[in-house]
Amino acid sequence: MWYTVQSGDSVYLIGQKFGVPVQQLMTANQLTGNDITIGQRLYIPLQISKVITYTVQPGDSLYKIAQRYNTTVESIMIQNRLTGSNISVGQRLVIPQYTEATVTAPRANIRSGPGTENRIITSVVSTTRLPVIDTTRDWIKVSLHNGNNGWISRNLIRLKTYDGTKPILSITGFYTLWEGPALPGSYRSFVNNTALISEAPLFMYTFDQNNPTSVIKFGEFTDSEVELLVSIAHRNNVMILPVVHNLLYSGGGQEANKAVASRIVASPESRRTTIGSIIALIDKFGFDGVNIDIEDVYKEDSGRISLFYTELGQTMKNRGYFLSASVPSRIRDYPPYNPFSDPFDYSAIGAAADQFIVLLYNEHGWPGSGPGPVVSGAWMTKVLAYTLTRVPASKVVAGISVFGFDFDLTTGKSTYTTYSTAANLAKRYNKSIIFDHDTLTPMFAYEDEQGSKHEVWFGNSSSVIAMMRLAWQQGISGVALWRLAMEDPGLWQRISAEIAVKRVIY
Repeated sequence: MWYTVQSGDSVYLIGQKFGVPVQQLMTANQLTGNDITIGQRLYIPLQISKVITYTVQPGDSLYKIAQRYNTTVESIMIQNRLTGSNISVGQRLVIPQYTEATVTAPRANIRSGPGTENRIITSVVSTTRLPVIDTTRDWIKVSLHNGNNGWISRNLIRLKTYDGTKPILSITGFYTLWEGPALPGSYRSFVNNTALISEAPLFMYTFDQNNPTSVIKFGEFTDSEVELLVSIAHRNNVMILPVVHNLLYSGGGQEANKAVASRIVASPESRRTTIGSIIALIDKFGFDGVNIDIEDVYKEDSGRISLFYTELGQTMKNRGYFLSASVPSRIRDYPPYNPFSDPFDYSAIGAAADQFIVLLYNEHGWPGSGPGPVVSGAWMTKVLAYTLTRVPASKVVAGISVFGFDFDLTTGKSTYTTYSTAANLAKRYNKSIIFDHDTLTPMFAYEDEQGSKHEVWFGNSSSVIAMMRLAWQQGISGVALWRLAMEDPGLWQRISAEIAVKRVIY
């Protein structure tokens, strides 16, 4: 949550107020010293199940308390079941950390101001969730998918507050097309769960291998299909972005990917042309921004990659667009180095982007890795510990896996698998699925008809919820699921019951 510095505050006192270690508070806000100023907004990396209570002081009012904690008077009243605005010295109040309005009408208009005389800026459908910014007697000010604010009639919504008893996180659901009989496309999962998805990046665009400063389609689809996805997202107040990546070119492997990235960032002209191609794609479909997924880079291009993000970030900001960066995991700046992630300067990219998705997968599953979890709790903690020394916690999203790998221990090869495929394998070979509490991952072992021994490590609702709780404990903004339609179908019911899903606000 966010806190506004008051007169008499210090980093130490704020840490005491919220029960957060001073160093963690400084790291989350990239503070290099103890100097803070009145009115400065600080991000508070709260621990799991951390409920904030405030004891009313002389001179306090609900308005002053709401201003201090960046909430509304009505939210405090709802959270504490107050019937009026009178409070008394010594009274203890629970501070709401997030307030949302859920649309109860079949369709509702969002207006530019609090009244029917104001113009309609968008329309949303029943069950749409809207972050609450402010309230009046008859109208609610809400945040929209594109970073703008609007007003909705109180008669069309239901208000709900969240106090931090359960994790409050954004949930990003990566969307892909059909990849084969065992790898279904994401459409059904997306449309069935829009109320529980904050953001939908579409893994459907790539930098052209022959002309890298251009953006082209990745896969077979029509413009009308993209327009439909944008429409579904926006009428449910879900942010939607194209993913533009430098991966999976036919022939050449990682070297081909690196060559594309190198040509994109080679000069001011190539970067400017590429940025123009990205903006044209956003404008064409009315996307809310872009997710850049550059993963294979020559070490010598490190500085130019940072320049590309910086220049793209400024252009996006000037146009009011959202910049999300998907970045490979790294854990240190010293040997032994990781040639895959070392070219990425987290500080530079984190400063340029609105959102920093650190891709925790694959801890295991890369050629030669041997069997093991795609993302373990220990690996997640280690990567986030590094990330939070470079990027503000409010921007950080943990990219976690809902998929898995079937490791053939005899051949040394691994096969990408969905939850359903893994569960069916366990049933086929009559094997019990074990939840490994050390790694927060389900797994089982079996022997196939050819006598090859296998270990299957994958994700299920328990592993994903455990990592969501870990994300909240680390104080970051949210999680990103790779990818929709590969998950345990029971996950969404558990998210609905155990997680407070917030929309992306910027």
